Amino acid sequence: MKQSHLFTKTRREAPKDEVSKNAQLLIRAGFIHKEMAGVYSFLPLGLRTLNKIVGIIREEINVIGGEEVYLASLQDKKNWVPTNRWDDAVVDNWFKTHLKNGTELGLGFTHEEPLTAIMKDHIRSFRDLPRAVYQFQTKFRNEERAKSGIMRAREFLMKDLYSFNVDQKVHINFYEQAKQAYVKIFERIGLGAKTYITFASGGSFAKYSHEFQTLTEAGEDTIYIHEGKKIAVNKEVLNDEVLKDLGISRSDLVEKKASEVGNIFSLGTKFSDALGLVFKDVDGINKPVIMGCYGIGPGRVMGTIAEVYSDEKGLIWPESVAPFIVHLIALSNKKAVEGVEDQVKKVADEIYAKFIKRGVEILYDDRDATAGEKFSDSDLIGIPTRYVVSEKTIANGEVEMKDRKTGKVEMVKISDFK
Repeated sequence: MKQSHLFTKTRREAPKDEVSKNAQLLIRAGFIHKEMAGVYSFLPLGLRTLNKIVGIIREEINVIGGEEVYLASLQDKKNWVPTNRWDDAVVDNWFKTHLKNGTELGLGFTHEEPLTAIMKDHIRSFRDLPRAVYQFQTKFRNEERAKSGIMRAREFLMKDLYSFNVDQKVHINFYEQAKQAYVKIFERIGLGAKTYITFASGGSFAKYSHEFQTLTEAGEDTIYIHEGKKIAVNKEVLNDEVLKDLGISRSDLVEKKASEVGNIFSLGTKFSDALGLVFKDVDGINKPVIMGCYGIGPGRVMGTIAEVYSDEKGLIWPESVAPFIVHLIALSNKKAVEGVEDQVKKVADEIYAKFIKRGVEILYDDRDATAGEKFSDSDLIGIPTRYVVSEKTIANGEVEMKDRKTGKVEMVKISDFK
């Protein structure tokens, strides 16, 4: 991609009504556009990063047997009445609307009910199990406040995985596989070192659920971490019983602010009982399917990365999710003697072509802008590695290479580009 062809532009200032660091940086860097409070559109750079996060999640969920679907956003009331979750007194963040004939519909905030209803057509016998079905789909939640940028939006992308098993033993086995898949996901995304498996309330069906909490001052949760075991406990469930179960003492825990980037929890038979999802076991007896739910918000993850990996100059993307791997900058000197400016462009064009040929994702700043503007934009966008071609560097047969994360600078021979 040549930067002169990129329709989005960087901004010196974020919208005055935007208070979250992640949204301020992502808007200024041209990754997202704010439509209204809690609603954001993803622009070319932002979509590239979002899609990379999605790709990593998809790969790891496929490894544990996930089958991908795409469910409807519009929700039929009949699937939600049996679980009592159509009631606004039970679920207070519905977006609801009506068809022209008066039929009431909702915009899905989650998909346990509709997927359970679908599986009634596909699960009849123990031979049809186990199943692990997931999707990447837009969710809608009518949040009273939306103040954390893309970390808590009213419209957002969610990866929701649902497991269907014959009994609790098989369910727990898959649950542990999913837990380890999540560990790999956050390691690959670049948040592994700052993300803790956090023990939280398990609701009615298990003693604990597990959240994946990333340390950040922008987090809405308080957790207590045990560095030795690389686990944490959510403040809401911290008590003597939990400490005993985990074999840790209160004095070993350190209080931290964190943001939940994923969660996994058992559903038991709540939805299968309510919607009649049963299977015949080996003896021909009908039994309810045991379910689990496993969520990650790719946009929330992206916002968390922006909070964790940034500095006063801008974003610092981990290579695995950066919109591009290389940012190539050509600094032409308009006051140079005749022919020098063309030579800078010629060398930069050649290096760009070589990167493209090697399959390297590269953003080439070929714009007619000052060196200061180009460097400032490069720091703000946060691509991992920057190469600078200038009159000074090519005079020595070199190109300057700078690591965005460490700030380390070294010179690379132009002849080394193959």
